[in-house]
Amino acid sequence: MRAEPATAQLPPVVRTVEVSCAPERAFELFTRAIGEWWPLPTHSVYGEASTSVRMGDGVGAEIVETGAGGEESRWGTITAWEPGRELGFTWHPGTDPEESTDVTVRFVATVRGTQVELAHRGWERRRDGATIRAGYEQGWVPVLDRFAIRASAPDAGSARPPTA
Repeated sequence: MRAEPATAQLPPVVRTVEVSCAPERAFELFTRAIGEWWPLPTHSVYGEASTSVRMGDGVGAEIVETGAGGEESRWGTITAWEPGRELGFTWHPGTDPEESTDVTVRFVATVRGTQVELAHRGWERRRDGATIRAGYEQGWVPVLDRFAIRASAPDAGSARPPTA
């Protein structure tokens, strides 16, 4: 059961990046290769002592960080899994899962590759929703910047989405 809302509904944090690979590849890099690009030292539960993060495949799978001593922190659970189109997950790294927020990531083909739009909502479920939202307003920027660098690397895949 989720915590009772403590704040009025707050608008989602929305961030967008464009990458130079096809939507299917961008989805794969965002999910299966999350450990290659996520900025663990600055954006994790264990900080500098974090060794990895992984995202399971499919609805119900978890996002899990591992620390240097083998300890694990569950960041969230996959709620939508449409490869090349949409990914959804609950989000509660280091906090009570009952106060989790929701993240949706959409992958849309463009002429140059893929537009990746991340929308983070559900702040009213957090006791400290307004404060936490303000941190994520800037916090998602370096995360998506790191993803964009990885997804636009020469080995990321096709520079253009496949044609019909």
